[in-house]
Amino acid sequence: MNLIKTKFKDLIIVKQKNNKDKRGSLRETFNNLVLKNKKFIFEYCTTSKSNTLRGFHFQYKFQQAKYVNVLKGKILDCVIDLRKNSKTFGKVFKIVLSEKNCLGLYIPEGFAHAYFSYEKTNVVYYKLTNYYKKKFESGVNVMDQKLKIKWPRKHLIISNKDKNLPSLENFKNNFKYL
Repeated sequence: MNLIKTKFKDLIIVKQKNNKDKRGSLRETFNNLVLKNKKFIFEYCTTSKSNTLRGFHFQYKFQQAKYVNVLKGKILDCVIDLRKNSKTFGKVFKIVLSEKNCLGLYIPEGFAHAYFSYEKTNVVYYKLTNYYKKKFESGVNVMDQKLKIKWPRKHLIISNKDKNLPSLENFKNNFKYL
């Protein structure tokens, strides 16, 4: 596994080992010797159909660092830096994660997370540093025009909950930062 730094402090791309042969593949998705001291305590897996757009989600209390991997399919993974005093506050980072490119993304606390699903079936696996607490979840609207994100498709499947998330400007007014 190799770590690749980004322009966002502590946001790291993880290039994973994928050993293939005629039987299939064996992919090393996590190694504590590489992603040192991240203290993951909770894991979950999501499936999403093609053209699904999820996010931007975060917990304002009991914040979670996330390590995101795609086991099947391909996604456009996006994060917004919402950390106090960050040089990249309010900026968006995007990367394609797929079963083919074997990239993972370590997202530190203080980021909102979203992704768009390209394939018919997309399986996304998460490791997190804190438990899910519905009471403290919130987010930023993925369709906020001020974010200037050009999503890959026009006809998107978005949950009503995500459609009703506030804009980044409303986040700044209500929370200021994470």
